[in-house]
Amino acid sequence: MEHRVALRRNMAQSLIEHGFLTTTLAKAKNLQPFVERLITIALRSRKSSAASDPAGALRARRIIEKVLVDRSFVPADHQADYNAMSDAMRAKTMRMASGRRHRTGEPRGRLAFTGASIVRRLLEDVAPRFTDRPGGYTRLIRLPSVRLGDASPQARLQLVGGEEPPMSVTKPKKSARHRRSDSRYAFAGKVLKSRAKGRPAQTAERAEA
Repeated sequence: MEHRVALRRNMAQSLIEHGFLTTTLAKAKNLQPFVERLITIALRSRKSSAASDPAGALRARRIIEKVLVDRSFVPADHQADYNAMSDAMRAKTMRMASGRRHRTGEPRGRLAFTGASIVRRLLEDVAPRFTDRPGGYTRLIRLPSVRLGDASPQARLQLVGGEEPPMSVTKPKKSARHRRSDSRYAFAGKVLKSRAKGRPAQTAERAEA
């Protein structure tokens, strides 16, 4: 149970950070109402703040922090600079010396940028997009592809507004792994057919060759 809660929380953080997430259909269906509830609470916090109710805004924010668990992430514009940093500079960038939890991603001191807060991204960037929307903040798109290994159906969960198509119009080329998997399934089908006809699989292969 704890593993499922942590997995759902991590996927929600990734969805808030990137705006979309590709996973299995079952996980996407489980994640969608969880993210919708978080956005609803974030909107409640903003409404309380606009109505001069700091206690209500703080209460809603604490609920988000308890359920979502805040973490720092690198803004996409600075990802290349972050990858080139040393471990010491990365640690300093992700958590400022003041220890403030709600990082803004803006430059601080000698740093070119700092890590941004997931909770702040939800409250300041994601929630304002749905101020006039009564619900339905996410969209679930079922993909035609399946996951290798267990053939689980895949889906894309994305925030409404500014969506990108889940895949290109042209059909992508199969990778070497997909081709090997298809050849194994094809050979297994030939084996089953040859057994049904009462012929050994090897004999059937030689006959076809």
